[in-house]
Amino acid sequence: VCVCVCVCVCVCLYFQVGVAVGGGKKSLNKHKPWIETSYHGVITENMDIVLLDPPLVALDKDAPVPYAGEICAFKIHGLEAPFEAVVLNGTSGEGQLRARGPVDCELQKEYTFIIQAHDCGAGPGGTGGKKSHKAVVHIQVNDVNEFSPVFREAQYQAAVTEGKIYDNILQVEATDQDCSPQYSQICNYQITTSNTPFAIDRNGNIRNTEKLSFDKQQQYEVLVTAFDCGQKRSTESVAVHIDVKPVCKPGWQGWNKRVDYEPGTGSKQLFPKMHLETCGGPLSSVRTMVELQTSHIGKGCDRETYSEKSLQKLCGASSGSTDLLPAPSVSTNWTASLVTDSGRDSDLIFRFDGRQAAKIPDQMVPQNLTDQFTIATWMKHGPTPGLRAEKETLLCNSDKTEMNRHHYSLYVHNCRLVFLLRRDFTQVDTFRPAEFHWKLEQICDKEWHYYVINVEFPVVTLYVDGVTFDPYLVTDDWPIHPSQIDVQLTLGACWQGGEVTMPRFTQYFRGSLSGLTIRPGKIESQKVISCLQACKEGLDINSLESLGKGIKFHFNPAQSILVMEGEDLENMNAALRKVSYINSRQFPTPGIRHLHISTSVQCFGEDTCISIPDIDAVVMVLQPSEPRITIAGVDRLTRPVADLRGPAGLTLFQDLHIISTVTKGDTASHHTGTGLVKTSDTLPVEEIIHNLDYCDILVLGEELRPEQEGLQLQRSTLLGKHLDATNSTSGMSIYGVDSMSNYEQVIRQVHYHNWHPTQTPDRKFRLTCSELNGRYTSNEFTLEISVLHKSEAGEHVNHMVAPPQYMQVVHHPAMVHSLYPTHGSVPSAATVVIVICIAALVVVVVLGIYRIHLTHQQEGRSSDTTKEGELDWNDSALNITVNPMELRDEPTSNTGHITIWK
Repeated sequence: VCVCVCVCVCVCLYFQVGVAVGGGKKSLNKHKPWIETSYHGVITENMDIVLLDPPLVALDKDAPVPYAGEICAFKIHGLEAPFEAVVLNGTSGEGQLRARGPVDCELQKEYTFIIQAHDCGAGPGGTGGKKSHKAVVHIQVNDVNEFSPVFREAQYQAAVTEGKIYDNILQVEATDQDCSPQYSQICNYQITTSNTPFAIDRNGNIRNTEKLSFDKQQQYEVLVTAFDCGQKRSTESVAVHIDVKPVCKPGWQGWNKRVDYEPGTGSKQLFPKMHLETCGGPLSSVRTMVELQTSHIGKGCDRETYSEKSLQKLCGASSGSTDLLPAPSVSTNWTASLVTDSGRDSDLIFRFDGRQAAKIPDQMVPQNLTDQFTIATWMKHGPTPGLRAEKETLLCNSDKTEMNRHHYSLYVHNCRLVFLLRRDFTQVDTFRPAEFHWKLEQICDKEWHYYVINVEFPVVTLYVDGVTFDPYLVTDDWPIHPSQIDVQLTLGACWQGGEVTMPRFTQYFRGSLSGLTIRPGKIESQKVISCLQACKEGLDINSLESLGKGIKFHFNPAQSILVMEGEDLENMNAALRKVSYINSRQFPTPGIRHLHISTSVQCFGEDTCISIPDIDAVVMVLQPSEPRITIAGVDRLTRPVADLRGPAGLTLFQDLHIISTVTKGDTASHHTGTGLVKTSDTLPVEEIIHNLDYCDILVLGEELRPEQEGLQLQRSTLLGKHLDATNSTSGMSIYGVDSMSNYEQVIRQVHYHNWHPTQTPDRKFRLTCSELNGRYTSNEFTLEISVLHKSEAGEHVNHMVAPPQYMQVVHHPAMVHSLYPTHGSVPSAATVVIVICIAALVVVVVLGIYRIHLTHQQEGRSSDTTKEGELDWNDSALNITVNPMELRDEPTSNTGHITIWK
């Protein structure tokens, strides 16, 4: 049996092998591999293994037949699917799907392709292999949160109106490049700026959490960041700008609260971009008033601060006025006890608090007040609570002793200005006007005003800031009976010298005064009065001819108030843009000037409609460059006695030069140009031209003795100039507002005379000049004069052998000219005689010189060589000056006398 079984098995194997080897025999690979009909896979991006469901497994019914029952490959069919299938175990048919490279979900989220399984065929060569049916594979790429949110806009802009709460001001939006909804969607927005009145929701809508105010803040900037649903934050936040617009309020817009004014630039526009916002309401007319407030500057505005005398000379006022409130000095010491307020631009102001008063010296009191005279003063006065019934005296002329009669006075009573003028019986003997009353707001408004009282008796006219006012009340009185009682002129109060136990001041003034003057015999014209009180700053209109049609405008006299009216809004806007500030002073007072603008409008058919708020601004006048006034010239003169005794005298400042420079500190140190020079500290200096208001020549040391010396100036030198001069034993003062060149011309004509120079020591004079009443002063230029006296005969030789530096050759062309008169001035015979006499004199002089020369030669031979060289006579440059007048007056002497002038 065993043998039979073995034979049967062998036969079977024989037949199977034969079939496989023989072509005509039956195949052993009977079945195709089998796989699922479809697969679903998942792969995470940037990974390579695909997780399939169900797993990739191929079955073959030919198993366990070698090769025929084994799986050798999985093949993929598709449009370049980035995957490959590998066989993990051929016997079990297990396979794996892998990515051939990085898979990016953002490029493709899903893939679909065909896969087939292949067995190993009938043998090792794979011949006769079979493949399975086609299965569909769907693969989904899982996303990785690799991208951050990015905002669509680089920044966002929005505008809101103040005073409102908005549900949605604007929406910001961010995107994410990730492919999955989880990572590509934005789940949250957040405002990163702290302390802002804004909030944002998850959709990016921004709203305000409180009402916004344009006045408080006009623009906000908030930073917003975004988060995706994977909580990945945007790398950069976005800026959101939110402008706050005011509620449409009628008013002026486009103006600056501060305007800087640089001195010397002329007229500057104040509102170049201003326009009136009416919120769409139609208007029938607009009226605007622009007010420049300068009451805190000087005496009410920026005026020239020259002395009262200089201003009167500049304005062409009549001469002969007396300044009752001058600057305290040796000669004007009655104001020394008064309280001054001269800290503002050298403007001399006296303050009276009800306790100060001054007596005017008798020699300074204006005499002979006729029917015509003028009283002028600056006054600042306010109401005095509780003392309204008391008189406040500015100026008073009353009896010095015994009686208490007021001859004339100027005082304030109950905010009324009163001028009292009592005539003497010698002038008038009838009942005549005596008190003149004016009731004006200016008297107690605490502002500076210029008051001028012109008296043409019996008419008295008051000017306030150049405007004429007639008295509202005039009372008559009898003239004062004549007496031998002296009178006392006072200011700040009235002197009560009689009818009291103790003479005293009474009726004190409370306020400020400046420039109080009296001019007897003449009254001032309105033109001069306007000049004396004119402001140098004010409002202006650029290009009046370019104003729109229908624009009406009006300035007050000081040009501090401008009123404009018009019906067309655009024309009014254009007109207001032309309003400018101007200051004609070369050196204006720096500081703030306030501007106030008020506007009223009318609508059609209505009296008033909208209300336009007033606006306030300032003009800042910048500090001007301070000039440096320099006086230069010859500072030492050595002159013979004859020059001082001559009819022309000695010219003191013949080579005088006055220049003024300013340092341009804001100019770059490397910049140079025309008119600029370099200083030692590299700052450029520019020469400028301006006026002076006085130059003083002061005698140093002992005062001049008028019986033998003095300073002189021809009055003709002052003609055609705004200059005048005063002379005294202490020096000379030249004053008046005029150019530096005119001052130079006049000072060069000042002569010093000395009729007895031998009795006078050498003189020194100091010259100083000023601009703006001492605001800018020059250096102190000192001139020293040395007098050369005639040398004695015994000293002659010593003079001749003196060292060369003490010798001075003097030529006198005028004297030579006098020796040879012009034709026709002397008869010809006389001329011949004079010439012969001069020739004879010259011969005598030459012989004398020759004898002296021989004497020196003999002395030289007895001395050593060195000394001989020192004492050699050199007459190559000898000049002998002969005065023929001395020849006539002095008898001829046998001894030679040579006069040497040093």
